[in-house]
Amino acid sequence: MAEIGHDYEIVVIGGGNMGAALLGGLFRDGIVIAEQVAVVELSAERRQVVAAEFPQVLVSESIPTCRAAVLAVKPPAIAEVAASAIAAGAQRVLSIAAGITTATLRAACGDGVDVVRSMPNTPAMVGKGVTAICTDARSNPAVLDWAEELLTAVGMVIRVDEEHFDAVTGLTGSGPAYVFAFAEALIAAGAEAGLPEEVLEPMVTQLLSGSSALLTARGDPAGLREAVTSPGGTTAAGLNVFNEQGLRALVANAVTAAKTRSRELGAS
Repeated sequence: MAEIGHDYEIVVIGGGNMGAALLGGLFRDGIVIAEQVAVVELSAERRQVVAAEFPQVLVSESIPTCRAAVLAVKPPAIAEVAASAIAAGAQRVLSIAAGITTATLRAACGDGVDVVRSMPNTPAMVGKGVTAICTDARSNPAVLDWAEELLTAVGMVIRVDEEHFDAVTGLTGSGPAYVFAFAEALIAAGAEAGLPEEVLEPMVTQLLSGSSALLTARGDPAGLREAVTSPGGTTAAGLNVFNEQGLRALVANAVTAAKTRSRELGAS
């Protein structure tokens, strides 16, 4: 294990779920080796957890000398942590905090540093995330290649203009919660239909997992829906309720509400 005085390629600041997920993906894909990476975590309890999961990695409460930093802390702490990373030598900074703009990163980092804003989602914890990335006009565009290489370790990476980030947050950032809420609703509906409680969660979990796998393999969600919907059949009866009660409008309103809240948080 390297020590504090070592010059690290990447320091992950924040050893929570997302930081640990990224670290695990980087090792799994062979993008880095242990001697190139350190983790900074203020919580002693969390440091112990991360150290146990990654025993060859330095886990510290202070930022060691580094060339790049991944900021995996809560949004209110980003500016201070970014400035500390720059003081430790970082020339590239990647933020995975929701609502933090490149302007905020630039103000904290100053000139001569490349900054990347990203918006991952929680399936990154199992290597199946969707992450949007962008940079600002004062960064070297090649920094996006670097960020994409890192973040591909935890799923799909999409480059979008920053003007679309609030919409990304409302759709894929908050989207896993919509899926989980739908799963809860299906489980409750199954219970009301009389199914035994012990079989409901496994059935619904496999339903969503299997359907997602089929969509991944085949694409064309509308075509898949049509293929399973016989005219006058049971599926058509269920989908008619969705149509009558405005499922699409409900989903659109949820995404818009999350998008609006993302914009508000970014402006605060």
